[in-house]
Amino acid sequence: MTSPSFDTTPVADLPPLRIAHLWPRLLNVAGDGGNVTAIEVRSRWRGIVTETVGYEAGDPVPDLTTFDIVFVQGGQDVEMALAAADMPRIAGALRDAADAGVVMLPVCAGLQLLGHAYIPNAGPALEGAHVLDLETRGGSQRFMQHAACEVTILGETATVVGFENHSGVTELGPGAVPFGRVVAGAGNNGRDGNEGARRDNVFATYLHGPVLPKNPWLADVLVRIALARRTGASVVLAPLDDAIESHNHDVALAKALRHRGERTALTPAQLHRKAS
Repeated sequence: MTSPSFDTTPVADLPPLRIAHLWPRLLNVAGDGGNVTAIEVRSRWRGIVTETVGYEAGDPVPDLTTFDIVFVQGGQDVEMALAAADMPRIAGALRDAADAGVVMLPVCAGLQLLGHAYIPNAGPALEGAHVLDLETRGGSQRFMQHAACEVTILGETATVVGFENHSGVTELGPGAVPFGRVVAGAGNNGRDGNEGARRDNVFATYLHGPVLPKNPWLADVLVRIALARRTGASVVLAPLDDAIESHNHDVALAKALRHRGERTALTPAQLHRKAS
């Protein structure tokens, strides 16, 4: 992202944007920590103060309802299992935050962990937080390619791009709707055209990249929803010069469309350490 020439003096009538980043050392595959950076930087360019708090396994459980945006990001199977072992401590806080309308962006393993369970091909099932009405099972193929989906939030529709890399097969229950509809790629399972999951202000996706720097529209929508929840009023964000971000988005979309309908399917045994 390129820094535009906007006044970064803190906006007096907006509260600090509080960000919770769960298991940042465990769940940061494919540079997903860049999603947090994107929110911090785009906010700073507008003079919006941010406060980011990390939570690692064993830390005191925070009251997540006091935060504005919660990130639970991607990780490989070993790291995902470690986060799942810590999940019973923080699952209640996650459910409370979701019920309170806190914005959440779970990515890949984060999506799976916030569901009911992840059931691998071998080994015990990992119980999730039961925030999202979905279940994931280990599949025989790996979906690994540039991907895109059409997403509608706040009455606005945009194409969101990223890179999918998972062998989990996710099915949504009646309590969740898709984050988006597949334009290119496999989505949740390579079959039903669903990508990710959504309930209230929880927006879960399989898209890495990280996803927010390539999709400034999505980053700004999340900030708008978070600030509106905090202030009780609609928030209009100052425009930014997104020429570079838009170019990166368009390049990623072109790559996804070039291979629309294709799958990169690898058996999990071929990968020494596979992303979930």
